Amino acid sequence: MPGTVLLLAASPMGKGRLVDAASVLPVLAAVAPAVLSGTDTANVVELADPLDPQAVLTRLRAAAAAPGPLTVFVTGQLQLDRRQRLPHLALARTTPASVRYTALPWHWIREELRLRPTGATTLVVDLHADAETWEHLHGTPLDSGRNNAVFGRIAPPPPRRQVASPSYMKAVATLLRSGSRPPLEQLHEQALARTADEGAHRDLVLAPAGRLGAADPHAEISAAVQAGRHTDADALAARHEEAAVRAYGPGSQDALHWAEVRADLAMFAGDPVRSCRTWLAVASARLAAGQAPDAPPVEAAVDRAHHQWGCIDDTARARELGPALAELRLRVPGRRQGALDHVQQQLRQLQTQG
Repeated sequence: MPGTVLLLAASPMGKGRLVDAASVLPVLAAVAPAVLSGTDTANVVELADPLDPQAVLTRLRAAAAAPGPLTVFVTGQLQLDRRQRLPHLALARTTPASVRYTALPWHWIREELRLRPTGATTLVVDLHADAETWEHLHGTPLDSGRNNAVFGRIAPPPPRRQVASPSYMKAVATLLRSGSRPPLEQLHEQALARTADEGAHRDLVLAPAGRLGAADPHAEISAAVQAGRHTDADALAARHEEAAVRAYGPGSQDALHWAEVRADLAMFAGDPVRSCRTWLAVASARLAAGQAPDAPPVEAAVDRAHHQWGCIDDTARARELGPALAELRLRVPGRRQGALDHVQQQLRQLQTQG
């Protein structure tokens, strides 16, 4: 099965730049796609200093939907947004004051990859952190998802007025240009050895998180989806949701997690009505449980409900779900300007249709 490779290199333009992230892309691009992926053939998508987090999300979502192995190479710098203090990957237009709107939230990466099969996704990262984020990461490790293998390092900020080099990722690319792809654990160790004389002993080294076992229900669900057995996948997720509701209650994190899985499964099955309705229910449950309107899980649920609502072809169903979405958008405007206006405008159009 062909592999997919996403090469993402991003850092701000101007004096906020900590690392020359895009300088690694020519070296990575010189590596054969099959070597980058570790498969016989592979599709490579390259994003160099992108401007818009939504555009990056679109590419990431498409890569995550590919059925074969996925390898994501990320080079750049991490910054915290001032409101929630969550790590973001800074993009070309990011400034300390605009992180929330111009950078890619790291949890978006985790969320987009969470339904992929166990062992099918690898992240190779070379990240620099500003001083505030560097201190934050020592108390709150970067969460890249429990089902993904992560290799790489996070480096502290370089000295003032200096721009660092993505030396770890360049070492990875140089090793791969030999034409062979050693086991990733070995590749990671070799890259670290090559950067040891550059002060890399200060870095936070990222090693693979514990893999979920073969009995992991997410892997079984993913396999059913890829085989086109959408009804079986939803039935399995429904059983886990029911068990979580009985054990912990309908507003528990476990129950809401399985509701989100079922919303995603409805999307994969081509049922935007069911997906939208489920995401609306998840968002309402999280708000009822006291989560803030700008909490990432709340924003994600409303954004996904909005997206699925836009995919509904049945005018009556879209008209039925629209008011609930508009009411949620009043409370959860999200990061995209004009989201509430968009819902209200579409609702007005639906009212005029038969």
